[in-house]
Amino acid sequence: MKERTSGVDWAAVLRRTFDFDVFACVRCGGRRRVLAYMKEAGGVRAILKHLGLPTAGARLAPARGPPQASWC
Repeated sequence: MKERTSGVDWAAVLRRTFDFDVFACVRCGGRRRVLAYMKEAGGVRAILKHLGLPTAGARLAPARGPPQASWC
């Protein structure tokens, strides 16, 4: 069965939203291209570990209640 792909062009969304072209190289101005998509967590962790980068996600802050009005 063929894997279903998203109809969203994320590079275009980021370009419109943040006025930033993710495929433009900041050093030479050339165009980058996608070589692979990583979906398996084990492969991503192995690459991050090899590069000496953290493999754990960021810690979440505890939830807090809504702000209270000064007259309460």
